[in-house]
Amino acid sequence: MTSSRPLRAMAFALLCAAAVPHTVAAADPAPREVWLRGAGATFPAPLYKAWIKTYEKGHDGVSLTYDAIGSGAGLSQFVTGSVDFAGSDAPITDEQVAKVDRGVVSVPATAGMVVLAYSLPNAVGPLRLSREAYAGIFAGEITKWNDPRIQAANPDIELPNTTIAVVARRDASGTTFAFASHLDAISPVWQEKGLGAGTLVSWPAGAMKVPGNEGVAQRIKISEGAIGYVEYGFAKRLGLPVAALENKAGKFVMPTEEAGTQALAEAGEAMDEKLRVVVTDAAGDAAYPIVTYSWLLLYGSYPDQQKAEAVRDFAAWGLTEGQTIRDEGLSGYIPLPANVVAKGQQALAAIRPGNM
Repeated sequence: MTSSRPLRAMAFALLCAAAVPHTVAAADPAPREVWLRGAGATFPAPLYKAWIKTYEKGHDGVSLTYDAIGSGAGLSQFVTGSVDFAGSDAPITDEQVAKVDRGVVSVPATAGMVVLAYSLPNAVGPLRLSREAYAGIFAGEITKWNDPRIQAANPDIELPNTTIAVVARRDASGTTFAFASHLDAISPVWQEKGLGAGTLVSWPAGAMKVPGNEGVAQRIKISEGAIGYVEYGFAKRLGLPVAALENKAGKFVMPTEEAGTQALAEAGEAMDEKLRVVVTDAAGDAAYPIVTYSWLLLYGSYPDQQKAEAVRDFAAWGLTEGQTIRDEGLSGYIPLPANVVAKGQQALAAIRPGNM
């Protein structure tokens, strides 16, 4: 006699199989979470992390990360397609753009000032450094703190007969690019030595080289007699004294938001079609002399519409609402001029979904 048990099992399986398509079709598809990964410049990292924290609260389904690995490393990852966006304090070059098959949208996201922070015992008041003096220090021509070229601008400060310890970036850095571009524009000594303007520089023998803005600031803090270049916010967070620098007009100017804003006032008009500009020597009596934009580097196309829209929306949010964030610890960021914001918004319209 043939058992009915296998027939009943087969009938049950067929019933379940028939029910599955109906169940899937009836359910509402859950929204897919979009993950965006960025990496690059250390200068804007605290700001970008504050942006991400605030943005994610109002945008369910979008998660972002940003790794502060330096402008050079960020650009390399962007060119190879290892990230969804990158941060750089140096403008992307035409050669790098040519290597990106998906196209490049370069958008200024914030701006800041490169300051000279130092560590000296018993220094009264802010140190003043002439253009000759600070260029000579970083070119290796001035090696003692009581050098007459430093003392001349600081008659009320008794400077020690101490060797100057230069602190510089070891990694490829947009901060280095901004500082070296300035020195290359103003200093005959720098030019004669052929030190140039790039994300990496051959600093004088004995310079202490460390990675990241935070690393430079930390090394200055623990090294008596040290001086180094760093984005202003990092120096302020560690309570480091910073020098008043002689600007193009011959005035000694401290790094303030007002001085940085004046320095950037005319730079936006000089941006090229990829919104790139290098401010090598800011003009104006009250302008701080060393300023830089910091860029978000985005692809012209993304693998799907959700990712393209998420990247575009986050960048657009940063250009508008992100400029107003003033959380504790976010010192040194200069809001973008209105004309630069408008140019950035226009550039974002080019981002589209497409093949990798």
